[in-house]
Amino acid sequence: MMVRETKLKGCYIIEPKIFNDSRGYFFESFNQKTFNELTNQNVNFVQDNESFSSRGVLRGLHFQTRDHAQAKLVRVIKGSVLDVAVDIRIDSETFGEHVAVELTEDNKHQLFIPRGFAHGFVVLSDKAIFSYKCDNFYNKEAEGGIIFNDQDLQIDWRLQEEDLIISEKDMELTTFKELFI
Repeated sequence: MMVRETKLKGCYIIEPKIFNDSRGYFFESFNQKTFNELTNQNVNFVQDNESFSSRGVLRGLHFQTRDHAQAKLVRVIKGSVLDVAVDIRIDSETFGEHVAVELTEDNKHQLFIPRGFAHGFVVLSDKAIFSYKCDNFYNKEAEGGIIFNDQDLQIDWRLQEEDLIISEKDMELTTFKELFI
């Protein structure tokens, strides 16, 4: 497994070692001990989630607040997504900055997003199965979110806005400045 820190401190791209042969492939998608050693983190994942979506579905930008904040380890099982993490840690040097990583069934890359980040993704392929581990349980009362097309964040979702499929709830999210500035 290879781990590369992104420009956002504590946010890592994880590339597993893949073993291919005539039968197909094998890889270890998660190993707690190896993960903790390579990221210098002590994360205990307690919940796994999976979503199925069609091309253009954009989910995000979501986060959990205060004691309910979540670190996530995300990956794509089928298809391709553009995964985005936004640093919302007010005391961080990269506060308000984001990373965007293409995660696909072929590259099998994963993105580790620590607590203190908003997260979202858009499906680039016809269909996608997206999987993620969380280190804290979901709490509806602690939900937070930033509108996907926030002018200050300037996220390039790689698809035209008219081609995006966004829930009514996500369309009503507020801006970064309204939340944090």
